[in-house]
This record gives sequence, C-alpha cells and structure tokens, in this order.
Amino acid sequence: MKLGLAQLLVEGTEPERNFERAKNLILDAKEKKCDIVLLPETIDFAWTHPDGIKQAQSVPGIFSDFFCEIAKKYKIWICVGLTEKAGNYNYNTSLLVNNEGIILGKYRKINLLTVEFPYYQIGQSLNVYDTPFGKIGLNICADNYIDSLDIGNTLARMGAQLILSPSSWTVDHSITEAENPYSDKWIKPLSILAETHNLVIASATSVGYIVGGPYEGKKMVGCSICVGKQGIIAQGMFNEFAGEIVVAEFDMPVRREKGIQIGKYMNEKNN
Repeated sequence: MKLGLAQLLVEGTEPERNFERAKNLILDAKEKKCDIVLLPETIDFAWTHPDGIKQAQSVPGIFSDFFCEIAKKYKIWICVGLTEKAGNYNYNTSLLVNNEGIILGKYRKINLLTVEFPYYQIGQSLNVYDTPFGKIGLNICADNYIDSLDIGNTLARMGAQLILSPSSWTVDHSITEAENPYSDKWIKPLSILAETHNLVIASATSVGYIVGGPYEGKKMVGCSICVGKQGIIAQGMFNEFAGEIVVAEFDMPVRREKGIQIGKYMNEKNN
C-alpha cells in the first residue's frame, strides 16, 4: 500500500487556511496514488492554541465534514487530527475517514503533556479498525513516548498492523537538523513498537512556528516518519517552512500471533 505523510504548515487559529493547504496535500497524495493520507494533530487551531478552547467543533461537525467530503469526492482515506468539542470538554482527537466519506474511527489522545491539561481532556479508549488494507490503530504524538509505549503495545495486542499517529513535533527555535533532536525521542520508540510486534507505525507532523499558547515561539519542524520491522520506510525533511507529501510504500505486515501467543512470541524473541 501507499501511505502519504502530509507534512503540513499549520498556523495558529487559522482553520480555513490550514484546511486549504491540507486539501492541496491530499490532492497531491492522490496524484501520487496514495491509499491513505495521514495529517498532523489539531490542524484546525494548532496544538494548544487558546482559541481552540471556545471555538472547537463537535465530531461530526463542520470541520470533520470538510474532510469527509474530500475523502468521498476523491476516493481516498484520510486520517486527520482535530480539536473536538464534546459537551463541556475538548479533546485532542484523530479521525479515520474512509473513501466513502464515513468516519470509521475516532481516538482521543491519552498521554497528554502537562501543558495540554488546560486545553484537552484525557481520552479513555483504544480501538483498532478493520479496513480493506488490514487492521489500523490510532494514537497521537506523545502517546508514543518511550514511557507510554503501553498504548502502542495495547493497539498491537488488539491486532493493529498499522498505527497512524497525527503529531506536532516541536523544538526550540534555535535547534537545527545537525543536532538531530528526534533520534532517541521518536525513532527509538517507534522502532521498538515496529520491531517488537511486526507492525508499521507512521507519524505525520506539522511545520511552522507556534503562535499563542504555552509553546509560543517554538517551531514545528516536520521529520514525519514511517517505521517498519526492518527500520525507517520513509522520512520527511527537517524544515519549519516546507510542507510536503512524503510517500511510504510497504506491504501490510502479516501478524499471525493472537492473545497469549503474542506474549510467547515476545518471550522467545527476547531470549
């Protein structure tokens, strides 16, 4: 299959501009014959922007409808991160939309950073979704920190062959590619998940400078990545300005172990 990682310029509190750029990248992915497009997290208002607190939309709602319509019109699957209003609370949410424009899956971020607490509530469920490509699980960004790999491990236990993770990786404005900030923080935990369970995990990240909120002045630098059992399948540029589609092409892993067989397989693998 072909997965398009949409490394997207996300501007704080500019949903219309962000969505138009997202649409352009989705069309680019379609031209490149991608089956699924993975977009970053909270691409409506940008991650931890204060305007998201009062202006977040419900799911389904006008923001999610935008991506459902694109998915249906262009016959392409989309995974996108949005700020979701649910009653009196907001969530950092990812959606899996099929090529008929139907929301097949919804996930709310669990491993929130402390700075996210004023903006989002903690999610309370994990699910894996059956698709024509295989079983797909959803998580978001910091859910894949080395100390929260139990989230990815649980998705693997539930049968996930592919994990899609909308993300918004940020660094101080002075950090450059030469300092390689992502090797241990991201490549290491994603590789552990992929190798341990024979699955593929992909993270699409934002680019641009953060305006508003606790991380104002920091930059989002891309480095979108797709990792499989054998290592990195595809990786985006370290660049705070350039949006791009990074194409990851792979065969969906075949995972034969189920239930207690997974524990036995892991023990044998580690001994």
